[in-house]
Amino acid sequence: MIQPSISGHLMSSMISIKWFEKSACCCRSLIRNGCFFTIFSRLHWSCSLFKESVQTRVDLEKVNLYGKPMGQRLGQAFFLVLLMLLTPLSGCFGEQDVGGLGSTEDVVITPPVLTGGVFQGVTIAAEVDLAVFVPYLMLNSDNGFVQNSTVIDMKAGESVMLTLLAPPRTDTAVVMLGEYGRENWPLRTTEESWRTWVQRDGNDRTDNPGIQRIPATNGTLDTVLPSNNNGGPVLAVRIPIERPMAAAYSEADGGRHSTGLVDGLNVFNYISHMSDETPDITDAADGAVGYLDRWAGQGNAAYEDAAQYLIGNLESFGLEVITQRFTYDSLMTGAQNPEAYNICGYRFGEVNPDKWMVFGAHFDIAPPVNGGMLDPHIFGRTYGTRVGAYDNTAGTAMVLTVAEAMANFNTRNTMVFCLWSGEEGGKRGSDFWTDYWVKEDNPGVEVTNYVNLDMAGVNWPGGGGAPCGGNHGGGEGGCDPQPAVDPDGYPKDEEVWPMRVYIGPSLDHDIMNQPGMVGLAMWIGSDAIGVEEQMSMLIGTDHPADTWKVDDWMAKDRPEIIVYEDTTARSDHATFQDNLGTVTMGFGGLVDGYWCYHQTCDTVDEMIDWMDTTGKDYGEERSGTSNLVDALDTITWWATYSFFHLDENPVRNAYL
Repeated sequence: MIQPSISGHLMSSMISIKWFEKSACCCRSLIRNGCFFTIFSRLHWSCSLFKESVQTRVDLEKVNLYGKPMGQRLGQAFFLVLLMLLTPLSGCFGEQDVGGLGSTEDVVITPPVLTGGVFQGVTIAAEVDLAVFVPYLMLNSDNGFVQNSTVIDMKAGESVMLTLLAPPRTDTAVVMLGEYGRENWPLRTTEESWRTWVQRDGNDRTDNPGIQRIPATNGTLDTVLPSNNNGGPVLAVRIPIERPMAAAYSEADGGRHSTGLVDGLNVFNYISHMSDETPDITDAADGAVGYLDRWAGQGNAAYEDAAQYLIGNLESFGLEVITQRFTYDSLMTGAQNPEAYNICGYRFGEVNPDKWMVFGAHFDIAPPVNGGMLDPHIFGRTYGTRVGAYDNTAGTAMVLTVAEAMANFNTRNTMVFCLWSGEEGGKRGSDFWTDYWVKEDNPGVEVTNYVNLDMAGVNWPGGGGAPCGGNHGGGEGGCDPQPAVDPDGYPKDEEVWPMRVYIGPSLDHDIMNQPGMVGLAMWIGSDAIGVEEQMSMLIGTDHPADTWKVDDWMAKDRPEIIVYEDTTARSDHATFQDNLGTVTMGFGGLVDGYWCYHQTCDTVDEMIDWMDTTGKDYGEERSGTSNLVDALDTITWWATYSFFHLDENPVRNAYL
């Protein structure tokens, strides 16, 4: 039988051990919540020291039941252990104290998991007096507009419901807490997500960018503007986000990006439908199920057939469709054909109907010249295609997808969704629209911003170099172009073919001329689009003018998504810059380098093959369809977010 005194000491030791285990558990919980990370080593050392002291105490009690001096020394050792533990604990609790708030548990947010890519009701309930900063797009129910961010003061016991758009391509949302009445709040940088910002303890720092709340004018929700004052540390509440897959699709079929306000699978389905080469003997226009042969100014019925299909879609979305026909000189015969025209769907603004945000893509495809109907895999490259899946059915499909989604929203400014004609012959459709329809017929209109979609899909997360074999580039051993770095071309090599976000106007390769639009592109990409690790901004500082894109791309370790100011003018964005001085943002994949660019092999199947990364030494193990849908989803969401932001705060030309 154990002596009573020993039993009592052991019970005391066991209680102490239980207290220690409970404290350690508390510490682990705090560590998981991002409180402190330096305690582990001290905790491990203290645990070992304490166990050793307890064991020593038990052994000594067996031989010296009344050895009080030794027991006192052990008690002192135990006290030192407690000090070692409590020192880092007190520091952690001190860091979490923001304006008297105790912890992130001072609010209850429901639902506990947000659904990515949709507007949803989110309730925030306060248990103490506090202010909440919500840095996401939300629908203001009082004025019907989408706004970016709000700050709300809440008394203990109050709750508020917001209609938030949970980011579609990231897994974490962050809401910040501060003292009641707080005016200034910190921001993440444009290159990082909110998740990364919290993981690096950005909410505890004092060197962040900042915003200031602006009292509401046309609604109950305050807005925010940039500020030099960030207000200091905040508490950060992290909320998980999950984006479900549509039940009918597997991951290999593109199911990862099949739900939301917009989604890549819907874009892919539009492309597949319009590019369907299945013979249809009842279709006198092109003899196919899809809408092929969209050659502007060639006098073919297929072009008119495709135009009517697009008009019908835009009208079905509830948009007012206005077209402008213009004369087009045939590349084949030189004859003038008045059949080419632009197709634009309008959703007029509630506040500024004469301020137009334009979202566009050309729907014509490269006409056959120089024997252009020959297969380049067999006969070599010529010019022309019947399908044009990449250039530019992909862009056309994105315009249709975004127009369908955005047509249901009230906006401050007028939204215009345009499908241009004659781009392949020299941007003639957009040139006619900007010079005549805007400047002459609507001189009171300001085109605030333009978003361009021209060629998309053959880029990250697939397309790592020109694939060989399987009919690509002439067959095994005959890949052309070779996947090598071209110093004065678009950045690419044998592993990375980047997706491009190009911005303008820009007169200098080594100076950021439109920082507002570049910053917006980076801000959206790093968090909502979830590509902070793949994305980098290119600028030609300290690089020659003719090779700066490739030089800076290499210097930044070959990023898979590049944001830069474009000094070239090979698509419709150029006419908006040149004719109207409008700041533009464009999205696209490869131009030079894609073997099937302007070739008969520009088909959906070819795009899928190029994007397939199964069994490859680059990218993740995913099917071509999965990667292609992912790429389309990336660009479509990026453009959609841009439209929402630019409706609230247009980006004006820094030159003007």
